[in-house]
Amino acid sequence: MSVKQIGVLIGGSGLIGGTIVNFYKSHHADTVDIRAPSSKKVSLRDEEDVRGYLGEIRPDFVINAAMANLGASSRLALEVNYLGPVILARAAAALGIPYIHISSAATLPAGENLREEDTLDLAPGLSNYAKSKLMAELTLRRMAEREGLDYSCIRLAIVYGAHDHKIQGFHRMFFSIADESMPVLFTKKNTLHSYSNSRKVPFLVHHMLRHRDEFRGNTYHFVDKEPVDLATLILTIKSYLNLSLPKEVYVPYWLADGGRKVMEVVLKGLRRFGLKATLPPELMFLDSFYKPQTLSTEKLAATSFVDPMPEETIFTRLPELVVYYLNRWSNENLITTYGGAFAQDRPETRLFASNPEFLIDSVHKRGIGPFPELVRDEPWPVP
Repeated sequence: MSVKQIGVLIGGSGLIGGTIVNFYKSHHADTVDIRAPSSKKVSLRDEEDVRGYLGEIRPDFVINAAMANLGASSRLALEVNYLGPVILARAAAALGIPYIHISSAATLPAGENLREEDTLDLAPGLSNYAKSKLMAELTLRRMAEREGLDYSCIRLAIVYGAHDHKIQGFHRMFFSIADESMPVLFTKKNTLHSYSNSRKVPFLVHHMLRHRDEFRGNTYHFVDKEPVDLATLILTIKSYLNLSLPKEVYVPYWLADGGRKVMEVVLKGLRRFGLKATLPPELMFLDSFYKPQTLSTEKLAATSFVDPMPEETIFTRLPELVVYYLNRWSNENLITTYGGAFAQDRPETRLFASNPEFLIDSVHKRGIGPFPELVRDEPWPVP
């Protein structure tokens, strides 16, 4: 009987971390014991916590999927996005085990078909999020070159998927559409971005761990092959929800940026009266709504990794995501678009009345096969 490998994952409460944990528990429970300690048990911001836990468990590999929020303070971004990953890497190097690090396209400039090496220059003016993520990548690379660290870095773009407890990134945009708080399009035509499917990430992580000689010491972009036009995505979600907003009116950047600055002044004034109010952290990346950022997939395509779901994209997953998040946000009383009736009815009820084609597509994608736990090994006896 083979001995199970032990893996430690930091950041298991997030979308990516939670998806990886569920993948190992669902598909590799017989061979891998995946541990995902909470931040209360192992704080990435506490070196003694990390050293003590990993020293006691002595895992076979470590995965870091933790991240501070986009709008986190400089201290939190520094400790969670930079110093924490370095602590994990030092422990992994000491234990002689692989370390998989999840990074972000925030380390890249705007542009099209960006390669893995096309990173931003490290500078004080970068946002806390981009700066800390870039610093982690730079230090991990140096540790691999000089300290013998066995690591691989997976760089994600705009991530989409279910079971995200934080409303940020793509899900913030989706929420704004569902709540009809996006009156017009804050972008311009043909602004393309790359998207990353959270459901596919665990397959790459597992493949990397099984093929260390091929992936050791490298960074890879992990995004859908085809980039997506932002306006097209917004209008598609609008049509699925059968809403009147946003209108197909493109707001120029100078006007959108001016509005953001005015709101910053207003909110600053409110804080003087003890009212805590902030802009959505995504607005720090407002210029990216107007500039393309597409990531090259050539480097990963040249490896032995094979996309487990090549036909799955943000558009094919929209039916599933729409039903999931409308249910979630209505149950949490976060959605006001549909009034009191929405809180009483399932979102499927509204879709049944307004968009049956979308609803049937959603049901089909969620699965219409026999329940596997009810399937008999032998046929039922004939009476």
